[in-house]
Amino acid sequence: MAVGRKGELTVLAQALVQSRHPGAEEELEVRVEFRLRHQKALEGMQYLALIHEAALRIRVADRNVAQKQLLQILERSELPQVIVRVVPFDVDGFAGVADQLVYARGPVPQLDTVMVDSQLGGAFLDAEAQLARYRAVLRKVERVALGAVESLELIQSSGR
Repeated sequence: MAVGRKGELTVLAQALVQSRHPGAEEELEVRVEFRLRHQKALEGMQYLALIHEAALRIRVADRNVAQKQLLQILERSELPQVIVRVVPFDVDGFAGVADQLVYARGPVPQLDTVMVDSQLGGAFLDAEAQLARYRAVLRKVERVALGAVESLELIQSSGR
């Protein structure tokens, strides 16, 4: 029996949540639902995804799930409002960002928000000092990331 698109996204979300929050079975459903709603909320919005090559190569679950994750990234990259860029392993002196984060930027910078998802849980950051730090980190990541075309080529080669 084939799993529908929503079912595939749920399986991917469950694998990611379980890997980032082991032992939090009682929170699994809530975290998966949040992740799926978050993805839905981003539909139609201008979106820049900055991904470290390590995230492309680490298998959160099995090979099948990993390939589906890569396929999902490639499919989303075809949307006109989505840009995907990868930070390759061979960038010198790059520590980057260890946690998954979303930087929500708007027309008024003081209203920007950073959502960080770490092993300890999620947090929303909106203090100016925090925002300034994340803006600086993201500028550095953007400087060292591959261009969009090179990034998609790397993603495609990662799935083999």
